[in-house]
Amino acid sequence: MRILLFLLISIYSFTGISQPYSYKIGLLKYNGGGDWYSNPTALTNLIMFSNKQIGTNINPEYDQVEIGSYLLFNYPFVHLTGHGNIVLNQQEVDNLRTYLIAGGFLHISDNYGLDPFIRKEIKKLFPELDFVELPYSHPIYHQKFDFNNGLPKIHQHDEKPSVGYGLIYKGRLICFYDFECDLGDGWEDAEIHRDSEESRTKALQMGANILSYTFIGKKD
Repeated sequence: MRILLFLLISIYSFTGISQPYSYKIGLLKYNGGGDWYSNPTALTNLIMFSNKQIGTNINPEYDQVEIGSYLLFNYPFVHLTGHGNIVLNQQEVDNLRTYLIAGGFLHISDNYGLDPFIRKEIKKLFPELDFVELPYSHPIYHQKFDFNNGLPKIHQHDEKPSVGYGLIYKGRLICFYDFECDLGDGWEDAEIHRDSEESRTKALQMGANILSYTFIGKKD
């Protein structure tokens, strides 16, 4: 199934003007009132950091993509964030489930307030699965950059520890969810949140690990 997804990506890539980049990634648009568009500088900064630091070849111009669109299958990696409500209709549920089973990867970053809403929507996709806390030994924490204590803490929010959750389908991690961490804020331009350079670097390094896990090799 993963081969099918990348065949679709390859077909799409060669239907237009040739680009110097191997991939694009997508930012998911959703309904329900939540601000899916928050952190507008985050993905571009992450992509540029990853291209430089770990050798990915991702187009810095990410696309906004509707969850229910067939265009979803053009992106091997999609990112979802926000502070509030998200509601998926049945067509969106079916499309996103098919995308993930076919080899796509979803990264969810709770921008504070998303958690109670995203959990029930993900349960619609995979009623048979639960988010599980990934151990610190998981390969996603040990790509180029080692995070021996799991996710870095970028913003305090409720002052709880950062937790990285995974959704695992038939032995494959198909979704990574950072909670009480706020990686996306850490990827934004420095002047937006005024995070320390150390915090921003850790956020970008962890983000690069997620992309590395998806694009380069999982080191499972």
